[in-house]
Amino acid sequence: MRTLLKHGSGIKLVLAGIISLLTAFAYSQIDHKQLRENMIKEQLLARDISDPATIKAMRNVPRHEFVPPDMQPYAYVDNALPIGMKQTISQPYIVAYMTQVLKLKEHDRVLEVGTGSGYQAAILGQIVDTVYTIEIVEALAFTAKNRLLSLGYGNIVVKTGDGYLGWPEKGPFNAIMVTAGAEEVPEPLLKQLKEGGRMIIPVGPHNGIRQLLLITKKSGKIKTKEVMAVRFVPLTRTNN
Repeated sequence: MRTLLKHGSGIKLVLAGIISLLTAFAYSQIDHKQLRENMIKEQLLARDISDPATIKAMRNVPRHEFVPPDMQPYAYVDNALPIGMKQTISQPYIVAYMTQVLKLKEHDRVLEVGTGSGYQAAILGQIVDTVYTIEIVEALAFTAKNRLLSLGYGNIVVKTGDGYLGWPEKGPFNAIMVTAGAEEVPEPLLKQLKEGGRMIIPVGPHNGIRQLLLITKKSGKIKTKEVMAVRFVPLTRTNN
């Protein structure tokens, strides 16, 4: 009986190994480039994403490299995905929309608040001169920094810190993107926005629907426009 049990366990281990190899092989055959093309066609162009620089960036950046291994088969679906530490990577459309509305230029210096996996920073880095991105979760900042470097994104600077306070020594910025939901627009970020600059930020009550706000600064005056209802993980502070 003991021999039969051991034999049966051995068969189970062999089968498990075979299944694992088959799964790995099947995943290796996924055409990520084609999935990105489908994403662009069905999720972006079919809606209102038309900015050539944004589309080019979304086409060039391998989104599957910015999610955990078990999420990679779903990297190009029209959903936000978990990346660990109770954080998410935004759905492709939201990433593209927030990028497009900033009307970025090649010479721009951009501040991103909420690095997460580094995907949004990579998209921005394809378009502008330099991206400064802040992540409050140290483990995520460390992983994103290494990932971005390994993928060759040399114009993105990552630091761990309280994004609410911005990065004053690197400002002012031509554009600021906040990828976490705030209860109000952070005053430090408004001060770091360059004359003629634009900021996109989700604002509203925690655990509720927020409004994506497009903020512009002209002649020292701030103008705010509501552009879309969204859901985002909350913007956390170091003193929380």
